[in-house]
Order: sequence, then structure tokens, then C-alpha cells
Amino acid sequence: MSLFGAHEKNKPSQIYLQNTVGSIFKDQNIINNIQKNAAKFSAIELMGRSFDIEKIQFIINKTGTNKVEVYKWKKHWVIYGQISNVEDLKAQLFQAYPKARLKVYETPFYSFMKSKNCPDTVLATEWEHILLTAQLVQDPILQEEYMKYHSTQFEKWPEVANGFCNADFQQLLVFRNGKQLLLAISIPKGKNLKELNPKTSENNPRMDEWNALMAKYQTGIKGTKRNETWVFFNKITEKQEERL
Repeated sequence: MSLFGAHEKNKPSQIYLQNTVGSIFKDQNIINNIQKNAAKFSAIELMGRSFDIEKIQFIINKTGTNKVEVYKWKKHWVIYGQISNVEDLKAQLFQAYPKARLKVYETPFYSFMKSKNCPDTVLATEWEHILLTAQLVQDPILQEEYMKYHSTQFEKWPEVANGFCNADFQQLLVFRNGKQLLLAISIPKGKNLKELNPKTSENNPRMDEWNALMAKYQTGIKGTKRNETWVFFNKITEKQEERL
């Protein structure tokens, strides 16, 4: 999986919201709420041992945050969603787990939104979020090149966003903390990324070119296998104690 895009100034477009029974809404309040909430997605990563899912969920609820999900990969746990107060939640988590390392991913440097970047702006009312992580290579010059490519991606590589539209991605955000990257792909609930992702490059060779180009800037985080770059977080769905 490669990274894509950077922020783009987009022309206003009419957005339609499809409800669960297939009706179409053109309510501007609903539209504004979707756009506002999309901008508030953020993440907090905990790294360490002996994290308790029930305890973490209690802390999340205590801070008034209820639109988040918890994910994990090995010793990395991530809380992702519409976090109402990032600093408050971070402080509560640090108090509960003082030996853990915490990282905040609050402002994405890339934001693809179907409602802004696609001809078809119909949004699914419920989304599934898929989280992946990798890191940039050590060379600061290559890191700068990577960011520059992304700053002009919408203008110079429009086929990338077109691929996301073709795959019906609802939103795709990329965050950075130091060298580490966090990728959040939102798709319609009930859909599968394995089914949708190939559509990004279907009749779209420029997407393959972009992925090949970005590969030299990315590498796996500590704990990945040799030649492994992007790793998927698994969503924790059962309310029971789980330990790493």
C-alpha cells in the first residue's frame, strides 16, 4: 500500500447523502455536519505492554468521546475517530499508562474526501475505517521530496484521486508524526478493502506509476518483516481484556 495526495483547494460542489434505505438527502445542514466531522478525525497511538481494552474504553467514555474505535498491531494500539478533546484523552491515557509511549496524529497532511474530490458525491451513511502504518526513510532529503510530491499531487497526479473515486473510498487521510505515517481509509460499511482497492488502478496506469514512485520513500516500522512496508491494524471489537 502506498501513500497518496496532499491538501487541495477545491471548488464547492453539491453533496448528496444517501441513507440506509436508499433515499437521497440534499439537506445543507447534514452536508455541513459531514464536512465538519470529517475534518475532526484524529488518532492517539499507545506503544507498550499490558493494555486493557475495557480500561481504555472506560477512559474514552470518561472523556466524552464516543465516535472512536480501537485498533492494534503487535505492541501498537491506536484510538481513531472523531476524538472530542485529543489533549484530554492523551492526558487520561498517560495517567493510566505512565510507562507507555504516546503519539498523537491530529492534523492530516493529506485529505481526500469523496464529497469534494469526486464527480459522484453520494456518501454512504456508515463507514468502515481501515488503518495502516509505515514510516519514511531516514534520509531527510528524500523525506522532503516525498512531501513535495504530495503537495502537488492533486494538480500533477489527478489520476490518483480518480482511482480513489473509482474505488468508492469515502475518505482517505494521511497523518505524520516524526517519520511515522498513519493511513486511514474509510469505505462504505459492509464493503471490503480487498474488493475495492484493485479498482484504484483499474484502467489507471498512472496509479501504478505513483505507487512505484512512492515506494522508495517508505519503509516498515520497527517489528515489521523484511521487505514489509505497510502493516494493517486490527480493530478490537470484543469488550474483553486483551493483552499484548
